[in-house]
Amino acid sequence: MKQVLLFITDGFADWEASYVTAELNQQETGYYVKTVAINKQSKKSMGGLTVVPDYSLADISFPLECSLLILPGGTGWREEKNHQVKELVEYCFDNGIPVAAICDATTFLGMYGFLDHHHHTGNSLSHLQAGAPNYRGTDNYIEKQSVSDRGLITANGSGAVEFSRDILETMQVLEGNKLTEWYDLFKNGYLSR
Repeated sequence: MKQVLLFITDGFADWEASYVTAELNQQETGYYVKTVAINKQSKKSMGGLTVVPDYSLADISFPLECSLLILPGGTGWREEKNHQVKELVEYCFDNGIPVAAICDATTFLGMYGFLDHHHHTGNSLSHLQAGAPNYRGTDNYIEKQSVSDRGLITANGSGAVEFSRDILETMQVLEGNKLTEWYDLFKNGYLSR
């Protein structure tokens, strides 16, 4: 079984990663999902769910057995203390571990240059530029719900299903017709024929 890490903060957007974590965590995928946060204190999501992290950042040591890092959005990215995850993100980029960020987590990536050399999206280009003054990825910004490029998956806050689809494809959990059917079911409410 291969580990997937989901970084959570107080105020994390619980719905943004829920589609994909439910799929990844199924036994037949070969993946299991664990939560990580800056400390082991319980975190309350935007939806009011209380989650006790499996790991704190202090529990993480390198080299790390991890197949994917997911960064859901939410209000926690406005708190600088949560930017401590930068070292883990950097490790993932340096070691070819896919990183998936949605909503304000993309702004966090933009603050530290992680978007500059990959095609990406976010809540909007103007939102990225305002929230991440050091952002230099304008030429690589794509106005789409979700963008996947060389191990970086980004999405805007309304693209949770597209974000999940791109992760499932990247991790080879679902492909071809099965991926299309999964997407149609959750996006459009029906199975493809």
